[in-house]
Amino acid sequence: MTTGVRRRMGVEERRQQLIGVALELFSQRSPDDVSIDEIASAAGISRPLVYHYFPGKLSLYEAALKRASDELAGRFVEPPDGPLGARLLRVMRRFFDFVDEHGPGFSALMRGGPAVGSTATNALIDSVRQAAYVQILSHLRVEDPPARLELVIRSWISLAESTALIWLDGRRIPRGELEVQLVHDFAALAAVSAAYDEEMSGLLRTMLKDEPGDGPFGDLVTKLIALAS
Repeated sequence: MTTGVRRRMGVEERRQQLIGVALELFSQRSPDDVSIDEIASAAGISRPLVYHYFPGKLSLYEAALKRASDELAGRFVEPPDGPLGARLLRVMRRFFDFVDEHGPGFSALMRGGPAVGSTATNALIDSVRQAAYVQILSHLRVEDPPARLELVIRSWISLAESTALIWLDGRRIPRGELEVQLVHDFAALAAVSAAYDEEMSGLLRTMLKDEPGDGPFGDLVTKLIALAS
C-alpha cells in the first residue's frame, strides 16, 4: 500500500537519478531544448534542488554524457570468438541500438549542443573513439598496429559516426542494410590499404582466412564478383 510519503534520497543516489532523468530527456529531444524545469519536474523535485546537485545544465549534461559515453563504449566490447565479420556485425547492431535509443542526444553531441567545445565533452567523445579503436585492435589480435592499420580503423570509426548521423536525418535507408554495409566498408578499407602495403596485405589474408562464405565478408566478395561479371 502506498503511503504517499516521498523517500529521501542520499546525495549520490539523487545525483544518479537526475543524470538518468536528464539522459532520458536528452534522448528524446536536443539538450538545447530541455530546460532545468523539465528535468526537475520529471525527477519530482524543485528547480533549486537541481542546482543543489549540479551548478547548471552544462554540468548535468556532461554528467549524462559521461554515462552515455561509457554505455556507448561498452557496445564495442565483443568476445573474440568466431569469424571477424560476424563479430563486427554484432558490434554495429549494438551501436545502432544506442543511436536509435538516444537519437537526438547522439546527434546533438556530434553536431553541436550545450556542451560542445568544452574540454570535458571533447575528452568524453575521444574516449569513446579510443575505446572502439582498442576493441577493434583486440579483434584483430594486433598489439602494435602499423600506421596504415591505425588509419583504416580510425577512418572506419569516423565513417560509422557519420553514417549514423545521416541515418538519423530521416532514416531513409533501412538500418539493417547500413549495419551490414559498415562491416563491408571495414573490409573494403582494409583491402584498399593492403594494395599499398605488404604488411596490411598479410593482415588482410589473416583476417579473411577463416571467414565463411555466407558471412558478411563472403557476402561482400559475392556482390563484387557479380558487379564485375
